Amino acid sequence: MKRILTVAVAVASMIAASRASAADLPVRTEPPAAYFPGAPRIYDWGGGYIGINGGYAFGQSEWGSDPLNPSGNNSTGNFHVNGGMAGVTMGVSGQFGAFVLGAEGDFDWQGIRGTSGSSFCTSLVTSTAANIFTVTPPAQPVLKTLNAPPAGLSCKTASNWLGTFRARFGYAWDRVLVYGTAGGAGANVETALNGLPYQNNAEWGWTVGAGVEIALAENWTFKVEYLFVDLIGSAACNHAYSCGYDVAATSTTNTSTSAVTTTSPIGSSMSVKLNENIVRVGLNFKFGH
Repeated sequence: MKRILTVAVAVASMIAASRASAADLPVRTEPPAAYFPGAPRIYDWGGGYIGINGGYAFGQSEWGSDPLNPSGNNSTGNFHVNGGMAGVTMGVSGQFGAFVLGAEGDFDWQGIRGTSGSSFCTSLVTSTAANIFTVTPPAQPVLKTLNAPPAGLSCKTASNWLGTFRARFGYAWDRVLVYGTAGGAGANVETALNGLPYQNNAEWGWTVGAGVEIALAENWTFKVEYLFVDLIGSAACNHAYSCGYDVAATSTTNTSTSAVTTTSPIGSSMSVKLNENIVRVGLNFKFGH
């Protein structure tokens, strides 16, 4: 019996010791489950937008087509015009994969100005004051007073508004959109000799360009673009109060008969062309999808 108790105590001691050793071993843990993040959200260029824009325009104007111009020249040749601009933009786009298609319109105030000192301009007269001749037969007429053009005469072209309506077609790399654009354009063209009031004409043409637009936030985008605008119609400068005369009025007095013969002045009649290169930036607020 004593031997049985001794064996039982020994076995119990061995079991207790093995349990204590097992408690000191590190606990086996399972590895964490793998994490697969979702695909990043691609920016959606679809929806409508409104915005503001501003920039600089430079281009060329030409006066011509005045058959009675005293200089004998056909035109002034091209001369430079330039100035700043600012305005508003509205548009809508749809996205098809990476391709973005839409329509956009804008209206800008602009301060485009330019002048030409060509002889085509300096030969014009700005008054109907008569050239007065005295005739005493059989002698030749004697010129008494000659109406001369003022010094520094020049042709002025200006424009103070521009509007376009265009298609836009582009390719998007997430938040960056590169696009081309083309459509119609209209602007006012103001014409006059210096010192005289402008004659105002609305003219129409076409425009083409390209740009880059970047999404700054969910609803805000920033763009830089270039447009070329060609007003294919020619503005008129045919009001004498703005554009002067090719031929002044004349008055001839016959001293023998006291008869006075007068002729009417002939107003100048020019056609004026204008084109513009526009570089501008814009900030748009986008809504809808």
